Amino acid sequence: MEVPTPSMINGFHSQKPNDLSSEKSSNTPNIIDNHNFSNGLHSWRANHCDAFLSVEKTTPKSCNHHVVVTNRTQNWQGLEQDITHKISLGSTYTVCARVGVSGTRLHGDADVIASLKLEYQHSGPKYLNISRTTVCKEKWENLEGTFVLSDKPDCVVFYLEGPAPGVNILIESVLVLCHGKISPCGFADDGNIILNPEFEDGVNNWSGRGCKIVVHESMGNGTILPKFGKFFASASERTQSWNGIQQDISGKVQRKWAYEVTAFVRIFGNNITSSTVRATLWVQTPDSREHYVGIANAQATDKDWVLLNGKFLLNGLQSKVVIYLEGPPSGTDILVDGLMVKHAEKTPPSPPPVIECPDYGVNIITNSNLSDGTNGWFPLGNCVLSVVTGSPHILPPAARDTLGPHEPLSGRCVHTTNRTQTWMGPAQMITDKVKLFVTYQISAWVRLGPGATGPQNVNVALGVDSQWVNGGQVEINDANQWHEVCGSFRIEKQAAKVMVYIQGPSPGISFKVAGLQIFAVDRQARFKHLKRQTDKIRKQDVTLKFSSPDSSGMHPTMVIVKQIQNSFPIGSCISRSNIDNEDFVAFLVKNFNWAVFGNELKWYWTESQKGNLNYQDADDLLKLCDDNNISARGHCIFWDVDNTVQDWVKNLNKTDLAAAVQNRLTSLLNRYKGKFKHYDVNNEMLHGSFYPDRLGPDTRANMFKTANQLDPSATLFVNDYHVEDGCDTRSTPEKYTSQILGLQQQGAPVGGIGIQGHIDSPVGPIVCSALDKLGTLGLPIWFTELDVSSVNEHIRADDLEVMFREAYAHPAVEGIMIWGFWELFMSRENSHLVNAEGDINEAGNRLLELKKEWLSHSHGHVDDEGEFKFRGFPGTYEVIVVKDSKKTVKNFVVEKGDLPLVVPINP
Repeated sequence: MEVPTPSMINGFHSQKPNDLSSEKSSNTPNIIDNHNFSNGLHSWRANHCDAFLSVEKTTPKSCNHHVVVTNRTQNWQGLEQDITHKISLGSTYTVCARVGVSGTRLHGDADVIASLKLEYQHSGPKYLNISRTTVCKEKWENLEGTFVLSDKPDCVVFYLEGPAPGVNILIESVLVLCHGKISPCGFADDGNIILNPEFEDGVNNWSGRGCKIVVHESMGNGTILPKFGKFFASASERTQSWNGIQQDISGKVQRKWAYEVTAFVRIFGNNITSSTVRATLWVQTPDSREHYVGIANAQATDKDWVLLNGKFLLNGLQSKVVIYLEGPPSGTDILVDGLMVKHAEKTPPSPPPVIECPDYGVNIITNSNLSDGTNGWFPLGNCVLSVVTGSPHILPPAARDTLGPHEPLSGRCVHTTNRTQTWMGPAQMITDKVKLFVTYQISAWVRLGPGATGPQNVNVALGVDSQWVNGGQVEINDANQWHEVCGSFRIEKQAAKVMVYIQGPSPGISFKVAGLQIFAVDRQARFKHLKRQTDKIRKQDVTLKFSSPDSSGMHPTMVIVKQIQNSFPIGSCISRSNIDNEDFVAFLVKNFNWAVFGNELKWYWTESQKGNLNYQDADDLLKLCDDNNISARGHCIFWDVDNTVQDWVKNLNKTDLAAAVQNRLTSLLNRYKGKFKHYDVNNEMLHGSFYPDRLGPDTRANMFKTANQLDPSATLFVNDYHVEDGCDTRSTPEKYTSQILGLQQQGAPVGGIGIQGHIDSPVGPIVCSALDKLGTLGLPIWFTELDVSSVNEHIRADDLEVMFREAYAHPAVEGIMIWGFWELFMSRENSHLVNAEGDINEAGNRLLELKKEWLSHSHGHVDDEGEFKFRGFPGTYEVIVVKDSKKTVKNFVVEKGDLPLVVPINP
């Protein structure tokens, strides 16, 4: 590490540093001990770095002194002091520090930041950035800011941080002055960090992002009036969708704090009556990286004010933060009133839902066997319903898998004719029979009438008030056969009307429905089965073989076996911004052994502009994985869905596109050869066909072949969604199987099957059925992007448990990746396991409980043959050997395998 010499810090001493204490009233109490280092480093501590007092004589009787903070390897390392017992709630504190920077690694300017570390007994620490200043080499700067605490942490530490690793921080004096309980300068009493939110001070503190901003009392001949107060603002003369009104909130937003944003918006002009308005952050980090954070969007109109509401959290240090509104097409004005940015209140934990008499397995459909004609049923639209015979007498397979043995069906079915719209079909009201937060399975037989030409979709749908809910779909090509349609649903908000109906074939095509079943699923009963299955397929017979007995003829008397880690891959999606949050990293490293990058390896990220390669984000993520022994999946080399392909690629001709595809493969695979254990070669090929449409039917197979040639060590995966839930006819297990076999016939070395797993209200037997069908290919199956969603975290936990238990109990599944875990950094709302500020919710605890359950422990006596036998999961173990009242600890590993394992244990 670099240690500064007197010559390195020369130049500061020729300028006598200001003593800030002389600039402040002596009547204002300073809560910092030894503020000017007259007592050396007393009361101060260097945080994971070094510090020393530098002294220079200015006259025979006086000298200048300051502290040099050196050997810094992280931005956050600096000098700190505990001020826990000197802080009071609601009081405003002003920070005044005199700082500089030095060092051979200093190139240009550097930021010095004043921060607080707030520690709480029952949750992780929080960090509050108070203020920052940019410092030039050989110059001193004042660092000033204010803060106020709204709650009382168990520990409060003040510290100075910020410059890049290797840059020294120089500190001459530090004051933290208490001014009593008044509102902090620049902050509204209500906690809003936005200045002039109702435009009573004109456009002060606001600016236009590529456009003009104007304050109004009214617009549109007086038809548009403010939502609040007397004024509102408009962003006009917009020529780009990103133009809008903005405010710089740098220094006011604290890292790892969740903020809620609210505003009222509308649009005006250009003959646009409705358009999306978005709230966005532009963030610049101390190392000059830039990124954008989407906060919220609302469908604004020209008729009335609409609420725009959302949340955001910044993980790392920021040198600049700007919030702005954008979205409508050019020429359309954005109107805004009452923009608020406040520290978000914590959402209280969800209570477990109270579900009385769920009636598991009971069909809620009235007159399901049609013994009473069409009673209970009605035609949706002007179609005609009748009851006919000739349908199957057995339940569809998905219902049988869940319900087990069941009485035969009646052989009667509903025949729907005279259909003039796709949505027409038999319907039934089930409003009073559906219970909130209960997962229902749907199953039925369906068959098309004569004259149908395929393929035709048949869908069991639900109308929940004005919302359409997908209860399952099937694609029918053969009109002469009965086909199963299955799915599931759950309602989490009280509805005034719930209707189930069957729809889908083209107008004019009749169809039949038999044995429609809608019943509540007993998950606990399924879990008992899965636990037995898990023990059967995941555990191994292990024999600990102790060496020959000693001269006394004695073997060890007792052994205690504890599994430390299960080797089954369980991983998570991560992003570059996540790893600036040390709490996120700690949870990741502790609980996951695999990772996948959300966007940072995708082509549109690494080469958004032709020839301008950006691998830095992926490099940073990969380094984190390497440093913590976390294996990484490469997601993804290509993405076959049209709207995910960057414009410059879309605009290439066939020859140039083929060359670009080859360059992408060569660039990515050569750079990371041996680094990623998996690659998703071409994502979502069941849902898109961008590359084969332009380059021909061999393109996909050639991608696999070339990837394998460039990095033979990586397993190459297909990857797609809705394969496991029965709700998407484009991605059934049968179609996925056919696609994989087709690729293999073209010579593609497909090595694994990726099921994304973005699923709602999962039903175990339906998921298991899909795994069974794909398992016939003999390839390893991974859930690659698993997430579940529910507003109630207990129900979310139940859904997560369903998916993890089904996966772990199935012999074809070899890994599970969840698509993130931290609130505000998930692709779906209400799917997180850890709240924005680090609190683990019920879903997160459920995952940790499952991981704990999947650790094997045993104890007992060694037999006369010197052996101790147990069944355990593969992974790392510790064994405590007790002999003659002495304990010896040994470690061993159980490798995955089908045969009994003998592990020699030597004393």
